[in-house]
Amino acid sequence: MISYNRLWETMKKKGISTYRLRESHGFNTKTIAKLRQNGTVTTQTLDKLCSILDCELSDIAEYIKN
Repeated sequence: MISYNRLWETMKKKGISTYRLRESHGFNTKTIAKLRQNGTVTTQTLDKLCSILDCELSDIAEYIKN
């Protein structure tokens, strides 16, 4: 399973809110909900998050064995 728990920690450190992702960067509420539920998102979404947060993929996602 892919977990996005690190995303929320990184966003907090960088001072980026989900409101800002929606209003300033064009994320829709459905995508943010998928991230909150550790759902499936595109690599384009992950790339955009890394760019916005100026971080590595490992700062926003991790693989957890079931």
